[in-house]
Amino acid sequence: MLWQRPDGRQPNEIRPVSFQRGYTKYAAGSVLACCGETKVLCTVSVEESVPRWLKDSGQGWLTAEYRMLPGATSDRNRRETLKLSGRTQEIQRLIGRSLRAAVDLDALGEFTLLVDADVIQADGGTRTTSITGSYVALVDALNSLKNRGLIEALPIKQAIAAISVGLIEDQAFVDLNYPEDFAADVDMNVVMTGNLDLIEVQGTAEANQFSRAQLNDLLDGAELGVKALLAAQTIALESPLP
Repeated sequence: MLWQRPDGRQPNEIRPVSFQRGYTKYAAGSVLACCGETKVLCTVSVEESVPRWLKDSGQGWLTAEYRMLPGATSDRNRRETLKLSGRTQEIQRLIGRSLRAAVDLDALGEFTLLVDADVIQADGGTRTTSITGSYVALVDALNSLKNRGLIEALPIKQAIAAISVGLIEDQAFVDLNYPEDFAADVDMNVVMTGNLDLIEVQGTAEANQFSRAQLNDLLDGAELGVKALLAAQTIALESPLP
């Protein structure tokens, strides 16, 4: 029997997505990114300096932090203070790697872009929503630098978006919510560029192994999902800031 999606979506249909720009006052770029019931506050701050190993190189840097806030899930999460979990470290490194692919760091100059992704409500796809929403916040932050005359041109190389896909009962589904992520035999996170080139693929068989043909189905679904997210990013960025 074909898996029935809890929210009635088609296999290749993503959840409703929105990007509320200018969500906070002080960050150079801030977006409340919502993908279904998953909500992530994505902010980008700017420091007029770079790590010591890049000093006087003329090159900029981008780094990211990710946190799941205590009330983001039905059971309260403990705050990670003295030591980050392996999962948190893995996710924030993924966010940083993904967004560095969007920026021409040589053209940026000696600025550091600090991305913060704070999950305020989790229903699957928190890392992919963090990447997709943070890209929108990143563009706003760089436009802020340009408007202040600190950089001459926008150092964006390409758009970036990310989506989750998975196999449930041997069928590929796009943009898994929590019940689907829990039920999936295989789950995968895919990060792609605006040209639909791959930046990163993270895939794991939780129960049964999967075939090359099924991998192709998953990547095809991811491509459709990313296309929809890229379109939503474009619409959001073409709208005036509040």
